[in-house]
Amino acid sequence: MHINVFDHYHFQDSLIHRLDARVKAAVTVAFILSNAILPDGNWLAFAVAWLVLLLGNDLSRLGLGYTFKRSYIVLPFVLVAISVIFSPLGKPLAQWHLGFITLIPTNFGVARFFSILVRSWLSVQMAILLVATTQFPDLIHAFEHLRLPRILTTIIAFLYRYLFVLTDEALRLLRAREARSASLQGRKRGGRLTWRAKVTGSMVGQLFLRSYERSDRIYYAMLGRGYTGHLRTLNPHAMTRLDWLALILSLAVLSFIQLLGWVR
Repeated sequence: MHINVFDHYHFQDSLIHRLDARVKAAVTVAFILSNAILPDGNWLAFAVAWLVLLLGNDLSRLGLGYTFKRSYIVLPFVLVAISVIFSPLGKPLAQWHLGFITLIPTNFGVARFFSILVRSWLSVQMAILLVATTQFPDLIHAFEHLRLPRILTTIIAFLYRYLFVLTDEALRLLRAREARSASLQGRKRGGRLTWRAKVTGSMVGQLFLRSYERSDRIYYAMLGRGYTGHLRTLNPHAMTRLDWLALILSLAVLSFIQLLGWVR
């Protein structure tokens, strides 16, 4: 039950789910690049991009707010760019004195910071929609068809597969520790900090060894079942007329967003 913690695919019979994985991967990359090259502060273009995302949510039958509710993870990372608010370019908006430091936010810096925030927020939502509507093996095949280096797709595939192995082994160790631990009522559980550090280090070492041995057994089992270096799926990966139409229409919409962003 715990091994699906990394799998965010949602089974639905929708137009987005039925599209070829290559189309969805290509449109996702194009959408992220489109947001990245839009001028700072062009809120109309960003709003149209978000409407495109809402339409994708609706067509996938996941609900209009599916990606919106899961996109807040980007907010803490965007705070890294908060220093751009105090850019020397633009008109000063205020002046704050913090000891011997004087902070002067500018209109250019504020617009740039919120543009970075919106770009990151929209890009994360698009990536969430891609993962929710595309099975992982199909996504790997899509990357291979899009000429991503085979060694890179293989590393991604194995990393994804062995995250489940690592999680399973960690849960086994935690259950074993709980089964062998006891506590007296009214007394603090566990020993000193040095003792806890020793136990934690021992568990990490055991986790590494057990995960390595288990992954080795899994790899040889895969070779015995015909593994040749890439994942196979039941999906024929044949582009249909609907796939081509969706790809052309999506690129046309992204081109329209670029026109909104650059044409004054």
